[in-house]
Amino acid sequence: MTDADVTRRRLLQGAAGLTVAAAARPAVAQSDGPDFGGWFDNVGNYDGVVDETGSDEVTISVGADANGGAFGFDPAAVEVSPGTTVVWEWTGSGGSHNVVAEDGTFESELTKESGHTFEYTFEETGTYEYACTPHRSMGMKGAVVVSEGGGSGTETAQSEESGGSDPDFGSWFDNVGNYDGVVDETGSDEVTVSVGADANGGAFGFDPAAVEVSPGTTVVWEWTGSGGSHNVVAEDGTFESELTKESGFTFEYTFEEAGTYEYACTPHRSMGMKGAVVVSEAGSGASGDGGGGESGGNSGGDPFSPGASALGISLLIAFLSPLGLAAFLRRRGADEPGSGGRPRSGD
Repeated sequence: MTDADVTRRRLLQGAAGLTVAAAARPAVAQSDGPDFGGWFDNVGNYDGVVDETGSDEVTISVGADANGGAFGFDPAAVEVSPGTTVVWEWTGSGGSHNVVAEDGTFESELTKESGHTFEYTFEETGTYEYACTPHRSMGMKGAVVVSEGGGSGTETAQSEESGGSDPDFGSWFDNVGNYDGVVDETGSDEVTVSVGADANGGAFGFDPAAVEVSPGTTVVWEWTGSGGSHNVVAEDGTFESELTKESGFTFEYTFEEAGTYEYACTPHRSMGMKGAVVVSEAGSGASGDGGGGESGGNSGGDPFSPGASALGISLLIAFLSPLGLAAFLRRRGADEPGSGGRPRSGD
């Protein structure tokens, strides 16, 4: 067997091995959320399941801004552990609402009273879909997913907490009842924060209270119309809205510079109506699966990287062609030390 035969066989084996291995390597798994069927098809504010597993108590706003008015549950879908108590709290907007489980597990009274609450403790695992009877057709629907393990990998909505350490806010959030971490919205072009959300003993909150965004993101504050007149005033004077109680009124600001921007509602600051926007280049909630920074992926020459796979396929195609093989062998002969481009003696 000549050197050419050996070379061709080895390279064919190597190329085929790379190609087959690349094709056989499984794709990275992506977890799907619970199967809600078409339950959320007409729900404008549903954008994933909020993971609250491990929490003893979870609050859901009734009459949140959604579906063309104050006709939403916020968050629309939440995942909890068995034994968790879910508290639905009325904003007082959108008329009379109730909370009625599809399977009859729970049902609240029909009311429009601001601050009214209804609660239910979920002991059994399962998916509990519910709606507001008068506004069901408008998309005022929600779901509670009760799971043993938690963290099902479902896409979390805008209230997902940042995976990294929260910035040091000092005592800024000490009297803010609805602050429970920084919501990671890095990568989003636009983020909405409710003004006059249920918090701090009334409609005196920003929701979410703290959010992390990338430079260039526009934050839009949208008034619920509850809690009287509110404004949005940055501590450092970077931005300031007018004082208004108009429902649906919006104020926006585009953050270009990295930093932490604390702000408050001037009339209700002492009541805890405060918030913060963290602008960061990388985002503390990065999962480490790509994007800027270090990756746990194909560093160090992973033989199954896309580049290696492409090389294997190219080699296989090349050496199936006699012309390609001949060109390669000529190149190889020219590259042998001291060969002068001719076969070595004794070949």
